[in-house]
Amino acid sequence: MPSSHVVAQIAIVGIVATAVMDAWLLILARLGVPSTSFSLVGRWVGHATRGRFAHVAIAQAEALPFEHALGWSFHYLVGIAYAGLLVAVQGAAWLEQPSPLPALVFGVATVSAPWLVMQPAMGAGFAGAKTQSPRSSRLRSLANHTVFGIGLYLAASALQWLGR
Repeated sequence: MPSSHVVAQIAIVGIVATAVMDAWLLILARLGVPSTSFSLVGRWVGHATRGRFAHVAIAQAEALPFEHALGWSFHYLVGIAYAGLLVAVQGAAWLEQPSPLPALVFGVATVSAPWLVMQPAMGAGFAGAKTQSPRSSRLRSLANHTVFGIGLYLAASALQWLGR
């Protein structure tokens, strides 16, 4: 069982890495690039808690109260969970001496979740195959998760630097 200090570090790294990804998404949105709707993610989570995991088109599913907040909360909880998984794979020592390659590889690997779980469950098909532009959708997802991996490294490096 990790110490409370390591758990706190994991939470901070996950939150900061997710925020880095969100900053990236905000920049893209300002440039007119379509992005994930966390309201729709919240809608999916809300319906999943009621036993409905797959939708033909999540945008057409019944809207739920607080779906926007639920989507954002879920997004950050997943970021923390991913940070925890990275530390579980690399060991807590990675937090003390973070290196970019494991974080980057891990960030890229996390794209499997939207491609294989979230997009099919929300009606977009495997790896966005049912979207208007599957190739663009895949590239955006890959870029977003690469930025998340960069965020994992930057967050762990900042924590290590601040802890000196």
